[in-house]
Amino acid sequence: MSTTTFAVDGMTCGNCVRHVTEELTALPGVTDVQVDLVAGGSSPVTVTSDAPLSPEAIAGAVDEAGYAVTPRGSLL
Repeated sequence: MSTTTFAVDGMTCGNCVRHVTEELTALPGVTDVQVDLVAGGSSPVTVTSDAPLSPEAIAGAVDEAGYAVTPRGSLL
């Protein structure tokens, strides 16, 4: 199991969390996604997977949901 934590800016509600969670869960091997919503700030996101995920895959999934990994929490 691999766990990765990063921050995402711009999420303001449960619907935002749902979009990010759905995109990350669609990545191969992802078994769990936990989002600690901080409205108006950077929200910590923890992804658990069967194998390590590339920073590009994570950033791409978050981007597909309409958000971005914060620069200070960047995986890239």
